[in-house]
Amino acid sequence: MKKELKHITFIVNPISGTQEKGQIVGFIDECLNKEKYIHDVIYTEYAGHAQKIATRCAEEGRFAVVAIGGDGTVNEIARALTHTHTALGIIPCGSGNGLARHLQIGLTPKKALEVINEGFIESIDYGTINRRKFFCTCGVGFDAFVSLKFSEAGKRGLTTYIEQSLNATLNYKPETYQVTIDGNETERYEAFLIACGNAAQYGNNAYIAPKATLTDGLLDVTVLSPFTPLDVPSLALQLFTKTIDQNSHIKTFRCKTLHIRREAPGVVHYDGDPVKMGLNLDVKIHHAGLQVIVPADDSKNLTVFDRAQEVINGIRQMNDNIFEGIRQRNSELLMHGKEQLKKLTKL
Repeated sequence: MKKELKHITFIVNPISGTQEKGQIVGFIDECLNKEKYIHDVIYTEYAGHAQKIATRCAEEGRFAVVAIGGDGTVNEIARALTHTHTALGIIPCGSGNGLARHLQIGLTPKKALEVINEGFIESIDYGTINRRKFFCTCGVGFDAFVSLKFSEAGKRGLTTYIEQSLNATLNYKPETYQVTIDGNETERYEAFLIACGNAAQYGNNAYIAPKATLTDGLLDVTVLSPFTPLDVPSLALQLFTKTIDQNSHIKTFRCKTLHIRREAPGVVHYDGDPVKMGLNLDVKIHHAGLQVIVPADDSKNLTVFDRAQEVINGIRQMNDNIFEGIRQRNSELLMHGKEQLKKLTKL
């Protein structure tokens, strides 16, 4: 008796991410296991379209919906698939790729398709902040402020993010927050940021909650207290080497629910998307609410060499970010100098 094929829908956001989508669709036709799956490909046409498509696919009982795009596309599709029997697959195309990196899904289309062909399913947690779903991190403070400036910049990519981060570092002031943990213990913090991690990282191997897992039913909360410019190099190094929780300016704890009251309404972010919210923020973890196609267990058991390589990659990423930031600033200074020179020659 012939085995019934499983139906996968690939959702392509043509304007998100950093890779050519037509080439990826070609890889799907070439590499997807035809003895196991049938598939279709749908391109999104407007904001929110991916969520509508994914909702319909879940209602029709598809085996999986695969997001082809950046972190925003992944979040949009994942929101529609929570508490359904349809799994999320990821072919990462963004600059951050936070969830894909945490799950150790290959960052090339062919590697990601190998994971899909294996078809190994794992149930993971997700979080909500005032009922908005997130799958990696949410937060208030500096990271939310940068997310807002990044969204207003008019262009995407790591260079823009670094530029906005450098500018924000010079201007951002810490805020005071009253934090209630699991409805009981209340603390007051003057903080540069409060990050709630379901996954360990923002993306780009920037580990804001290095000990977070996606299956423990807990939020990993990181509170960064005010610091001086002299602390920035060590914080940056620790962020990219999974050791930021060891910094003296960092407080970490785990909880299931977190209530944050701040001094004024403002921006928060969920998976890097900024949104304005009020004084009171309720963050909650939802255990095992999403099925995801992930690498098989044996491919996730890292050797000592693999872990050392992760640290090296983190340092390399940090150095790339720093040098890109320096290059961007130098370019701006050079342009400014040229403009001033033109004005002087006209006098």
